[in-house]
Amino acid sequence: MKRKNHGAGGKRRGGGGRVLAFLLSVWLLLQSAIIVAYAAPEGSDGTPELKLNCKSAVLMEASSGKVLYAENQDEAFPPASVTKIMTLLLVMEALDSGKIKFTDTVTASAHACSMGGSQIYLKEGEQMSVEDMIKSVVIASANDAAVALAEHVAGTEEAFVARMNERAKELEMTTAHFENTNGLDDTAQNHVLSAMDIAKMSRELIRHEKILEYSSIWMDTVRDGAFGLTNTNRLIRFYKGATGLKTGSTAKAGFCISATAKREGMHLICVIMGAESRDIRNAAATSLLDWGFANFALYTHKPEELTPLKVLGGVSSLCHVAYPEFSTVVRKSDVGKVEYVTDLPQDIPAPVKCGDAVGKITYRLNGETIGESEICATEGVEKISFWGLLARILAKMSLF
Repeated sequence: MKRKNHGAGGKRRGGGGRVLAFLLSVWLLLQSAIIVAYAAPEGSDGTPELKLNCKSAVLMEASSGKVLYAENQDEAFPPASVTKIMTLLLVMEALDSGKIKFTDTVTASAHACSMGGSQIYLKEGEQMSVEDMIKSVVIASANDAAVALAEHVAGTEEAFVARMNERAKELEMTTAHFENTNGLDDTAQNHVLSAMDIAKMSRELIRHEKILEYSSIWMDTVRDGAFGLTNTNRLIRFYKGATGLKTGSTAKAGFCISATAKREGMHLICVIMGAESRDIRNAAATSLLDWGFANFALYTHKPEELTPLKVLGGVSSLCHVAYPEFSTVVRKSDVGKVEYVTDLPQDIPAPVKCGDAVGKITYRLNGETIGESEICATEGVEKISFWGLLARILAKMSLF
C-alpha cells in the first residue's frame, strides 16, 4: 500500500502549527480568566463589584420589588428626563380613573410651547390627542408634550407637580423632590431623585402594561405621519428583551436611564445615574441587566386545587378555598430548592365571608422564609339558624 509522503518540511510545518495553536489556546484561556475576574468579583456579602462607571445604580425585579443590586442607591441627583416616568404614571392613573381618555384633545399652551431641549415643537394652540402626546413623551422625550399633558390633567403644571410630590411620598420615594414635569434643570433649585426612587416609580409605571406598548417602539410618527419620533433609548433596538423605559441627560445630571427588560417571565428594572456619556450609560445598563439575567430567575408556584374545608355550624358543611399564584426572584441555582408548607385547619366556624383568610402557605429557601400567600375562602357560608339546625337533625333522623 502506498503512503503519501509529506516530507520533512511538511512535518515541521504541522508541528509548528500545533505549537502555535497550543500557545494561542493558552493565551485565550488566560484572557478569559482575566475577563471573568474583572467582570464579576464579589464583596464580602456576595454582592458583585461591577464597574459601572456611574454615580449610582439599582437593579430591581419588577414583580416582587426585590433589589438584586444597589450602588449608592439612596443619594439624590438630578434625574433629567427620567423625571417623566412620574409624569407618565400620573397620566396613566388619570386614564385608568376615567378623568381623561386617550382620544381627548390636548391644546398646547404658550407655557408648554416655551420648553427647550428635546421636543416635538408644539405651536401655541396646536391640538393633539392624549395618545400622541404620550407617544411623544415616551419615545422622543418631548418636554413640551410633557407639560401639555400635565396641564390637561391638572389645569396647571404647578398643580401637577404638587401631585407628583404627593405620589412620591405614597410610593415611599424618600429623597424625591420634583420641581417640574420634564426634568429640565437649568433653573431648578432642588429637582432630585435617587436611583432607588426611580426604581420604585418605574415599577409602579410598568404595572400599566399599556405604557410598554409605547416604550418598546423604536420609531413612530405623529401629526398624521408628518413628524417622526425615534426612541431615545437605544437598548430598545439592540438589547434582547428590552421593554423600555426612559432615558435622560443634562449637563447637571449627566446621562441617566431607567431600563426595563424581560426574559423568561422575569422583568428587570435597571437604573443608572450620572454616567459621563450615552455610551457609558448604555454599557452600564447592559452589563447590569446581563448580570441579572445570568444569575437570577423567577420561582413561581401556580395554584393547585385544595380540599374544601369543613364548616362548623354553617348552612353548608363545606367551604371551597384557594390561594393566588406566588412568584419571587431567587438565584438560578436555588430555583429547585424552594420549599413550601401549607397551614390549614381541619375545620372553621361559621359564618365565613368570601375572601376571609383561613390559612396560609409559607415559602422557604435554605431554612429562611422568602414569602407567604394567604389561603382564602372563595365563597361565603352563613351561620345556620336554630330552625335550620333542627331541620338538618330531623332530616338525618329520617334516614334511620
